Amino acid sequence: MENPGIIDATRFLLMALIVLVFGVFSSKISAWLKVPDVVVLLIVGILVGPPALHLIDLPAESAVNQIILIFGASYILFEGGSGLSLKVIKKVWLTISLLAIPGVLISLVIVGLAAAWLLGIPMLPALLLGAVIASTDPATLVPIFKQVKIRERVTQTVISESAFNDATGSIAAFTILGLITMGSFSAEKSLFSFILMAGGGILTGIVLGLLAIFLIAHTRYKFLTEHAPFITLIVVISAYLLGEKIGASGFMAVFVIGILIGNLESFVFKSVFGGGKAHEFKIEQEHHGKMHHFIELISTLSRVFIFILLGSHVNLDLIKQYFLPGLGIMFVFMFIARPVSVLCCTLPDVKAKWKWNEILFMFWTRETGVIPAAISGLLVGAKAPYADVIASITFMSILFTILIQASTTKWLAGKLKLLE
Repeated sequence: MENPGIIDATRFLLMALIVLVFGVFSSKISAWLKVPDVVVLLIVGILVGPPALHLIDLPAESAVNQIILIFGASYILFEGGSGLSLKVIKKVWLTISLLAIPGVLISLVIVGLAAAWLLGIPMLPALLLGAVIASTDPATLVPIFKQVKIRERVTQTVISESAFNDATGSIAAFTILGLITMGSFSAEKSLFSFILMAGGGILTGIVLGLLAIFLIAHTRYKFLTEHAPFITLIVVISAYLLGEKIGASGFMAVFVIGILIGNLESFVFKSVFGGGKAHEFKIEQEHHGKMHHFIELISTLSRVFIFILLGSHVNLDLIKQYFLPGLGIMFVFMFIARPVSVLCCTLPDVKAKWKWNEILFMFWTRETGVIPAAISGLLVGAKAPYADVIASITFMSILFTILIQASTTKWLAGKLKLLE
C-alpha cells in the first residue's frame, strides 16, 4: 500500500513542474506581446486549471496554496519596498496617506451603493463587497512597474499606496462583517484595530529591518554580509509571522523592511555610547549584486506561482451567473470610484504639485489581486451572507483589472508621456 504522504508530495511536485514550465513560456509570450507577464500568467492559470484543462487542481483553502500566496505576496512586497526611494516618498507622503485610508473608504462606499442597486442585495453585504475589492494589490503592481518604467514619483506613490491600504480594506471588511453577523459596531474598537494593524506593522518592520541592516551592512558589525540573500528570507518570514501574531499587518511590516534595506546607505545613527560615534551602513558591490539577483529570482518564482494558481481558482460558473450586474459594478469600480478617490486624495496635496497626466494615470492604475482574493476566500469559509456573490465579483475585478488595466499600462503611460 502506497504512503498517502508520498502520493500527495508527488502530486505537488507535478503541479510545481507544470507551473514552472508554463511560467517560462508565459514569460516569453508576454515579452512577445509586450504586456506585463501577470496578464499572461493569469490567463494560463485559467487554461491549466479546473475551468479548462484541469492540469492543476490545488484547492484555494489548502495549506500549500495559502503558504504560496502569503510568502509570495510578502516577498514581492518586500522587493517593491526595496526599490523605493525615501527622498521621493517624503515628497508625496500626504497623497499616499490619503489614498491608503480615505481613498479606500470612498471607493468602498461608491462600489457598495452600485452593488446594492445592481445585484439587489442588502446594503451591508454590498458594502462588504466594496470593502473586499477596495484595496489595490502590490503583488500585481510591483511586477508591472518593474517591467514598465514610469516616472519615479508616480510609480512609488502607487506601489506605496498598495502596500499601506490592505490594512484599511481588511479592517473595513471585517468591521462590516461584524455588523452583519452580530449587529454591533464600535468606532473605538475599529480605530484601535487600524492603529494596531498599521502602526504595529510599521514598528515591526522598522525593528526587524534595522536588525537586518546592522547584520549585513554595518561598517563594523556586518558579520553576515555574505549571507545577505538568506537574511532577506529570514526577515520577510519573521516580519509576517510576528506581525500576524500581535495583530499587526504582516504585509506592511515586510514592505517597511524592504524600504530600509533598499535605502540602507542613507541611514546614519549616532550612538549614545562612545561619545556619540556615528553608525554607518554600506554593502560591497559583490554582495549587493548577489542579494539583488536573489531577490529578483525569488520574486519572479513567487509571481509565477501566485498568478497561475490565482487563475486556476477562477470560478467561471459563478462569473457567468453574475456577469451582467458584475459588468455594471466593474464599470463603476474602474471609471467612477477610482477617479473620485484619486481626485479627493491628490488635489489636497498642494506641495506634491501633481500634474493632470499623472492624476489621469493613477485613475487607471488600481489592479486587484491576492489580498482581495484571500479575504473573499475567508468570507466563503466563514459562510458569510452573500459570500458566493462577493467571491464572484472579486474574481471579476481581478480578471478585469489585470487583463484590461495591467495590459494597457505601458500604452497609457506612453500617451500621457510618463514613460522613462
